[in-house]
Amino acid sequence: MNRPGARTLGVLCVCLVLLGAGVYAGVRWARDWEGSVTLLANWSGTEREQFEEHVVEPFEEKYRIDVVYQGSSALSQVLAADMAAGDPPDVAVLPGPGELLAYAVDGRLHPLDGLFDTGEYDRFWAPEVTVPGQGAHTYWLPVKTGLKSMVWYAGQAPTAQSAGQPARWCAGLESGATSGWPGTDWVEDILLQQAGPGVYADWANGRLPWTDDAVRKAWTTWAGLVGAGDAARAEQVLTTAFDADCAAGRLEHQGSFRAGHWREESGDYVHFSEVVPEAGADAGAWEVSGDLAAVLDPTPEAERLIRYLADPDTALPEYTANRAAAADTEQDATEREIGTLLREPGRTRCWDASDAMPRATRDAFHQAVLRHFADPSDLESRLRELEALRRPQNLPVCSTG
Repeated sequence: MNRPGARTLGVLCVCLVLLGAGVYAGVRWARDWEGSVTLLANWSGTEREQFEEHVVEPFEEKYRIDVVYQGSSALSQVLAADMAAGDPPDVAVLPGPGELLAYAVDGRLHPLDGLFDTGEYDRFWAPEVTVPGQGAHTYWLPVKTGLKSMVWYAGQAPTAQSAGQPARWCAGLESGATSGWPGTDWVEDILLQQAGPGVYADWANGRLPWTDDAVRKAWTTWAGLVGAGDAARAEQVLTTAFDADCAAGRLEHQGSFRAGHWREESGDYVHFSEVVPEAGADAGAWEVSGDLAAVLDPTPEAERLIRYLADPDTALPEYTANRAAAADTEQDATEREIGTLLREPGRTRCWDASDAMPRATRDAFHQAVLRHFADPSDLESRLRELEALRRPQNLPVCSTG
């Protein structure tokens, strides 16, 4: 039997690729789109799949608007480059309000006033932000939110004494272009529990020096808890991914996105204030995170997408901040409790401080915790470097909702 030669196979492969592309294009054309909207976010893997399946596809079916999703783990760098080139996405989803505030001040963001009912959200999640020369407007919408200040465990609940042993803690600081952020979560949460929401908010807003004793104490507490400075441990922690498996019997200071992992271990969580050394009288506030959608090009399609994301009936992934949204019947008891903690009035919630800071400060903070973990003896140099970047701003960092 004659076998096809390499050249014939190559031509055949090219034809199949072109045929596949043509079929795909035909399917897209057959949908008879009435417009399109570009969306930039950092979701990948399962996160992206869930968002596209539960949010994007129903939106496209309902409104005949094609959502062109652009995903990147280097979100800030990609958005800055797009801005510089004069070709920003229609909608961008960024973690936290700090970077978005800078874009609003520069006149890059378009107000979302009238596109959704801000009364369905704690002011903290979708605030009116006053920008010089532009008045007060709402510039972002929370798409998904997360709870922090959690210590996960399996078995016996941790105490302040048992949690004081560095070997008990799982820790991983590696996260690609954003490596270091899990360490900033530690420092932030320790400051929040030791000094209280007022001091924490001033610090996040650049109104409290990095060299303040309360901030310095948070850094040294973290170093002691996790065993910073130990060469072998530093090498392991600095190269371990933030979402690496954590065995039963260990403790993990990590957010609500870890609920699935600890469910498999029959685990639970306690509030960080129960184990952090020298928790203050105002301890007990929850640190939280959120992915916020903002409009950079106010096309009708972009505004339609914002309205859809704010609709209480839209099945957003994980945890929504919309108080009018129906309970997710597929969530287990722990997940329902987390959702309540994120939305329930009367609870003190504070933004992840690094996500509320300007981009340059946030990125330097990430790097500083990596260096501090490797060598905690040079803390004063780290704090002075960060102090040089401090710029006062005015964001609603904490709220009792």
